[in-house]
Amino acid sequence: MNFETLLERLTDFIQKEVKTETVMGEPFKLGEFDCVPVMRVGIGFGSGGGHGDSTKTGKGEGGGAGGGIGIDPIGFLVTKGDEISFINTHQKKSIAGIFEKVPDLIEKLTNKKKEKETA
Repeated sequence: MNFETLLERLTDFIQKEVKTETVMGEPFKLGEFDCVPVMRVGIGFGSGGGHGDSTKTGKGEGGGAGGGIGIDPIGFLVTKGDEISFINTHQKKSIAGIFEKVPDLIEKLTNKKKEKETA
């Protein structure tokens, strides 16, 4: 595979995989709250090639390429009524860490509502 074909295939892959739906996940309801997961997407790739000519080993050429994509959950956009908040979950990199934040989120939003009602 030549370099131009490789770049074309990588570009096609990036266009298909990295889109708004990848960064902003599927919305879901949690009680009175509407939640939208937010992800960070990273893409990297590299390639190389070469050729040689030696009287001892003959002629040769070669090439290679590799790529990767990483998706990292960083938080949730949370709405209730006309209020919207971003809950950062990036301190913990596991799914369990994200769901550990949900009770805190509910408490914070409930407290905000109570503060508005008493003001």
